[in-house]
Amino acid sequence: MDAGIKTKKDGAILEVTIDRPKANAIDLAASRRLNDVFSAFRDDAELRIAIITGAGDRFFSPGWDLKAAAAGEKSDEDWGVGGFGGLNYPRNLNKPIIAAVNGIACGGGFEVVLGTDIIVMDEHAKFALPEINVGVLADAGTIKLPRRIPYHVAMEFLMTGRWMDAAEAKHWGLAHHVVPKGQAMTKAREIARQLTEGPPLLFPALKQLIRHGETLSEHEAFTLHDSLDAVQRVVRSEDLKEGARAFAEKRKPRWTGR
Repeated sequence: MDAGIKTKKDGAILEVTIDRPKANAIDLAASRRLNDVFSAFRDDAELRIAIITGAGDRFFSPGWDLKAAAAGEKSDEDWGVGGFGGLNYPRNLNKPIIAAVNGIACGGGFEVVLGTDIIVMDEHAKFALPEINVGVLADAGTIKLPRRIPYHVAMEFLMTGRWMDAAEAKHWGLAHHVVPKGQAMTKAREIARQLTEGPPLLFPALKQLIRHGETLSEHEAFTLHDSLDAVQRVVRSEDLKEGARAFAEKRKPRWTGR
């Protein structure tokens, strides 16, 4: 059972679509399904990039399905190993993930977006963390947002529950690209194809080093750099030699991931 979470493989790219009418809200089954999807993506050597989006043109996702909550689901349920939506705190997910935000992403839906690496927004899309209005802590948003945008902007956003449109999100560097309505997925696919041409070993090294080094001093981060397995795989790789050869021979590298 897909629980309203659709997947499609296109070569090395996995497309994940939250397709749960009317608003793509995520209940317990959908969250666990997303966790399973991203865990399988992590472990599949043939898949290199993932894109997550919502069905339709109104909602990416408003987060937790309040109808399910009214029916008895609790906020402290086991949402899956990576938390709500699979991307709050995924385990060892060192592959690039792109969000194609096709509409409203609020609450837990916005927190899913914050768990990705590259954010593309349709021009009509917008973000909010409205939990403050009902006395609920947006935990993942509270932890992550001040690390993504200026502290005072994040605090005002968290404390008021207001909306942030696509233009403002791009202004603060939260969105990488804002495109005409209906074009977010097209742009996300374009970026994903570009990434598939890159060296396979580099993206895991980048994500692992950034994730583990973000709370360290510069000196400590360089020490960590020398100890990370993903980084050492790059240093010892045939791809590193191939990159140098390709540059010298003025041709595109032929990456092998070894």
